[in-house]
Amino acid sequence: MNPDCGALLTDLYQLTMLQGYWQHGMRETAVFEFFVRKLPEHRNFLVAAGLEQAIAYLEELAFSPAEIEWLAQIPRFQPGFVHWLENLRFTGDVNAMPEGAVFFADEPILQVIAPLPEAQLVETRLINLLNFQTTVASKAARSVLVVRNKLLVDFGLRRAQGAEAGLMAARATYIAGFSGTSNVLAGQRFEIPIYGTMAHSFVQAHDEEMAAFARFADANPANVVLLIDTYNTEAGAEKVARLAPQLRQRGIGVQAVRIDSGDLGSHAREVRQILDNGGLSDVRIFASGNLDEYVLRDLIEGDAPIDGFGVGTRLATSSDAPYLDCVYKLQEYGGRACRKRSEGKTTWPGRKQVYRTFDGAGCMAGDMLALHDDRQEGEPLLHPVMRHGKRLDAPVLLSTLRERVAGQLERLPEPLRKLDQAKKPFEVKISDALRLLALAVDERSR
Repeated sequence: MNPDCGALLTDLYQLTMLQGYWQHGMRETAVFEFFVRKLPEHRNFLVAAGLEQAIAYLEELAFSPAEIEWLAQIPRFQPGFVHWLENLRFTGDVNAMPEGAVFFADEPILQVIAPLPEAQLVETRLINLLNFQTTVASKAARSVLVVRNKLLVDFGLRRAQGAEAGLMAARATYIAGFSGTSNVLAGQRFEIPIYGTMAHSFVQAHDEEMAAFARFADANPANVVLLIDTYNTEAGAEKVARLAPQLRQRGIGVQAVRIDSGDLGSHAREVRQILDNGGLSDVRIFASGNLDEYVLRDLIEGDAPIDGFGVGTRLATSSDAPYLDCVYKLQEYGGRACRKRSEGKTTWPGRKQVYRTFDGAGCMAGDMLALHDDRQEGEPLLHPVMRHGKRLDAPVLLSTLRERVAGQLERLPEPLRKLDQAKKPFEVKISDALRLLALAVDERSR
């Protein structure tokens, strides 16, 4: 297990509850489900992400000797309880939607079936892993739908909320359909294609902009992407047009120029004309700088001659919807269905399954939330991924996950593919048996 993400990466109340379960012998089987109560504003769907990290966490869960030693010094914890924690491992089952699946409010994407203490302890980290990657993948998918087949690169590391967030954002955006990332470690760890250009500081470090371009090209002959807006965008493009023939004589080609400021659409049109007039019609234009799916939509609809985009801060932080109203709730304990009835936070009880139907064109037509043993029409979305604490299958290749997301997005009804809130949300029905169970649980709790 990552030493920075050990068993102590949890909330205190998980351990205080575990001590209560331990003391009173509460170790019967519990069923917890992770789901989103409601979609963020302007989101018509979500993309499930983070399952691989969740499985790895559960498989490796254990308190290290150093963690046990530290807990033993905390007066609130009984020595017998701390000793019991030494041998605690996750031994349960997990069902989940495949990573990359499109899902909607109230639908569990992860279901944990395990002895109560084990299922309880993992709540905080599972929410932490699934919430973030799902949030970023869902936002990234919106940009993918807007730009279609243009180059999209994750530029979010420097503004991400920490190292793990930067890595997981690169992974989540790539799954969602981005072309690659500027994050070198993500490239090494996840085999994601890496992209990079140059910074304004490289240009500023030289007395002449032309000299900066020439030296960068000499140092990186296979990746000549020149940042042209340090001083004046159009003047920078003119210098590229003059430099390119000299580079070509040495066997070096300019792949692209990058614009990072100002009116990107207007600058791109001017730059495109300058490059074309200079015989550089094959040199692409790459844009970055405070981009998100809304800015991308405006540029695409305005026919801006931009071939690729670097999307950073607003993506890695999911700036317009930086979190999900997601929860991990107890739905069954010891064979008894459980239901939370707090105002505004009511849950559907029992172990569940989600069934999805499709129309004649293959588009998603509707979902049914049902009890796990109440077979409904359609395709079941929750599948076994762990049994007895061990994963069932090898990690899925990211290329496969990308294909899955692309297929899911293709099957979304057209109104849900738009950036604006759909007038009619995707229909998620509740089965009759589940409604009856909820009534019975309410009656019993009274």
